Amino acid sequence: MQKWYQILHKNTGLSPYIWVVFYILPFYFIFRFTSTYSVVLGSIMIIGFFICYVLSFISKGWLVYFWTSLQILISITMTLAFGYVYFSLFLAFFIGNIKNRIGFITLYIIHLVSTFVTINYGFVSQNPVFFTQLPFILVSMIGVILLPVTTYNRNKSDRLQVQLEDANKRISELVKLEERQRIARDLHDTLGQKLSLIGLKSDLAGKLISIDPDKARNEITDVSQTARTALKEVREMVTQMRGTRLEDEMFRIRQILKAAEIEFNLDGDPKLSNTSLLNENVLSMCLKEAVTNVVKHSNAKLCSISIEPSRSDLVLKVKDDGVGIVGEYLFSRGSGLRGMKERLEFVNGSLDICADQGQGTTIIIKVPNITNEPDKLEKEAGI
Repeated sequence: MQKWYQILHKNTGLSPYIWVVFYILPFYFIFRFTSTYSVVLGSIMIIGFFICYVLSFISKGWLVYFWTSLQILISITMTLAFGYVYFSLFLAFFIGNIKNRIGFITLYIIHLVSTFVTINYGFVSQNPVFFTQLPFILVSMIGVILLPVTTYNRNKSDRLQVQLEDANKRISELVKLEERQRIARDLHDTLGQKLSLIGLKSDLAGKLISIDPDKARNEITDVSQTARTALKEVREMVTQMRGTRLEDEMFRIRQILKAAEIEFNLDGDPKLSNTSLLNENVLSMCLKEAVTNVVKHSNAKLCSISIEPSRSDLVLKVKDDGVGIVGEYLFSRGSGLRGMKERLEFVNGSLDICADQGQGTTIIIKVPNITNEPDKLEKEAGI
């Protein structure tokens, strides 16, 4: 069970001022009697009820049902002796917070039957107090019927929601773990054999270079070909893992700039037809980083993006009218520009920055429309 003060504060669904009224009302009903014995007995039962109420919230196991049973007895006595039926609402709320289904149903039925019988006995015995507060008694009876069920279902729904969130987090972690394992397997299958082959052929070429230069040259050619094949497979794997279209990224950029209250202007078509998915993915990541810098650091009012395709390459410009980038900030750690430059170099692209302090910044990103495989190995091998 939760602590009583936490539940009263968070889960009652009623204004605390209404509960204060119910705290005061029993004394009003008691002090109408002139008998000192009745006043003392009623006061003792009121204090005893709230002690049991607190103990039922902080107890565990069978003690919860023991203290609740005492509350039901006190409620019945208060109803018959003093015409005060509103303790039944406290009980109805508490019973709804019981997590055990069997315990909830048992106490709910006992409380409902006892309250119904007690109220009917008050009417049958012609107790004038019951007739003067008939509308409130009817409302209390409705509360006794509905409040435990609604409270129980709400708490159950909250618990299920927490369990669902925990399950989703667990699933997310398992998905990440499975993805890491899959990437590890793919890298092992893609690179393991080819790197081993490169190592063997390189050793063989080193041994043959003084004995049989022609055969050594052939081995070096095989090494370069194997390296190019491995690089191609790695690029294809990266493309499959992270393939973000520029058009999709542009939609998210519109939302980011709109949230930052920066006007956005687009010149060109984000639907690219002559750019490979790998290059487009790199372009999208660089564009995201550039716009993030605009939002965080530029204090700009306008951000313009232009897309200029040509036959050989694609040029993307991101321009803002902000404060400009300070010279020492360029490619500094944490700026994100260094990461952009490294990504673009991976696909034979380039990054240029035109910035004047107080005059805004223009970032020029260029990627080839046709991915050119690096020919460094070919040059080194003399091919």
